[in-house]
Order: sequence, then structure tokens, then C-alpha cells
Amino acid sequence: MDWDVQWIKNYLKQHDIKPSTIRIKTLEYLLDNRIHPTVDDIYRNLFDDIPTLSRTSVYNTMDLFLEKGIVKTVFLCEKELRFDIDTNYHGHFKCERCGKVYDFPIEAKIVNEDELEDFKITSKNIHLYGICKNCNK
Repeated sequence: MDWDVQWIKNYLKQHDIKPSTIRIKTLEYLLDNRIHPTVDDIYRNLFDDIPTLSRTSVYNTMDLFLEKGIVKTVFLCEKELRFDIDTNYHGHFKCERCGKVYDFPIEAKIVNEDELEDFKITSKNIHLYGICKNCNK
């Protein structure tokens, strides 16, 4: 889907983020590439459009997006932190061959939280690992 730059600017403003070229291009990349990218992925893909871009700028942008709730982090037993533009509750499947990460829907109530009386749940994550349908052919 093509995102209108004005829509992106308004979206950033609605989240109390001052639109800048880096922030606009980063959000546009995330919206167009729902691949759970790392900071390095984002940097490599935006560098041709923004030759003055630095990894630090991408880190700072992603930290801001996290703080404002635009993205969430995905830890998949890796050293690299990935980012997800879809902040709705869902699970992740990582292919052990090609490394791609896929989203899948899940019900909000996976665990009987009544059994965790006096516990405070701050995060719910479901991660599955295996071979994706493309690699399984």
C-alpha cells in the first residue's frame, strides 16, 4: 500500500512526534515492509534515500517510536532486537531455515490468568519456531 506523506506526518503528530525526514521515511518503511526489521535492516534500506543517515539516528527514532507506542519489540531468541509495526496482540512464527518472521492471530486469553492470583502480567508473547510453508515445499 502506498502511504501518503501527509497521512504519515499527521500520524506522527497524533502521537506527539515532530515529523522529520528520518521519522517519516522510517515509518513509511515500517508500514510498507512488515518484516519485523532490525535497526540494521532499516538503516540499510533507508541509506540510499537519506545519505546522511546514521545508525544512531535510526536507534533514536525507534526508541521514540517505542516510547510513543507506534512499534513494539520482538525478541526471538536472537542477539538482534526486531521491531513490529503491528501493536495489536498476535503471535510470531520464525522459520528456522530462511529466518523470516510471520505474524499469526491468537486469542487474547491463552492462559487462565485467574490461576496467577497476585501476579501482575505486563507482557504476553507467543513465539513459535519451525519450518515455514515456503521452505517446507
